[in-house]
Amino acid sequence: MLPIGEAQKKVLEEIPVLGQERIHILEALGRVLAQDVAAVRNVPAADNSAMDGYCVRHEDIAEASSAKPARVKLVGESPAGKPFTGTLERGQAVRIMTGGIIPEGADTVIMLEDTERQGNLVVCLNDPGANAHIRIKGEDVMAGEVVLKQGDVIRPPEVGMLATLGHAYVYVRQRPVVAILSTGDELVDLDEPFSMGKVVCSNTYSLAAQVLDCGATPLSLGIASDNIEDLRSKLKDGLRADVILTSGGVSVGKYDLVKDTLAEVGMKIKFWKVAMKPGKPLVFGTIGVKPVFGLPGNPTSAMISFEQFVRPALLKMMGRVNLFRPLIEAVLAHDVKVSSGRLHLVRCSLFEKDGIKMAMSTGTQSSGALRSMVLADGLMILPSEESPFKAGDRVKVQSLHRETPLSPESHY
Repeated sequence: MLPIGEAQKKVLEEIPVLGQERIHILEALGRVLAQDVAAVRNVPAADNSAMDGYCVRHEDIAEASSAKPARVKLVGESPAGKPFTGTLERGQAVRIMTGGIIPEGADTVIMLEDTERQGNLVVCLNDPGANAHIRIKGEDVMAGEVVLKQGDVIRPPEVGMLATLGHAYVYVRQRPVVAILSTGDELVDLDEPFSMGKVVCSNTYSLAAQVLDCGATPLSLGIASDNIEDLRSKLKDGLRADVILTSGGVSVGKYDLVKDTLAEVGMKIKFWKVAMKPGKPLVFGTIGVKPVFGLPGNPTSAMISFEQFVRPALLKMMGRVNLFRPLIEAVLAHDVKVSSGRLHLVRCSLFEKDGIKMAMSTGTQSSGALRSMVLADGLMILPSEESPFKAGDRVKVQSLHRETPLSPESHY
């Protein structure tokens, strides 16, 4: 059996980064930039006001105060989108709104609340200082500057920046299509009659949801029965996808036929079995450059195996740099004993107590217990050689990105 870290390394060595495609920026959320994006103009394009008020020459209002106000003559206005076209002379002011262009000759904006109006005179009751409240041309972005880089993940701020720079379309890495095949005579789909001895095939849906969650596209191949002809036919259908993902049939039972059938349709097996619990009976290989994952059939084993191996692989294919869930440190809330010589990934909930992040098992760690995944905020990483673990021990937890519940007094 391979250690989990070595198995992850072997997987990622085989994973290609996909090509690029050009899409609209509103379709690009969560995607990875395939090319650098440089500014073709300054942002802002001209000096403009950060406040509603009056733009003036600072020399005209230097040392102004409520006790010794300065008076300047109002000669026009510069609302946003309609610049004042003249030149501001000494002793003059122009009414300006936030975003309005600073007229030639002006070098300061005094806020509206620091002024009074007396007919066509503006009475200035404060000296804000030279160059006050002016957004300088290019202070955000200079023309020619690379603003977004290849490999950046597009979030809402990046969408806004792309729009600011005038990019309606952008080049991003392609999304992999992931063919998902569940195997087993005992499985039925949601719309099929249920009977004793049968199991609703949750893996088809939980794995598809995990594929969607990391930004890839699932392609369901349905359910294959435990015979080589059906498996071979459905696996060949999956060859049109970028990745093939199966669940079930990779252990050592009489009807565990997936590994051999995958080899029959051209897969070169890179490894089989990983020293982790749950998720030991996992097979990984390639058909050409196409990654193939044979996950265990038990629902929780399949989901945890996906987290450790398939998710990082899909993220790499899409151009991501950060491939793994974050690790955090927590204090164990109760004793835990693990065995079997494998690394244990224990489903846990996280909470805070007296300002300390605590981890607690979500209950039964059976590989078929999906509710333990529903309740999980993370996976405690417990090496068997360090067992038993006692309440109060510090443990590493792989976060599953749920919010950590807080006590009411610790919100602020």
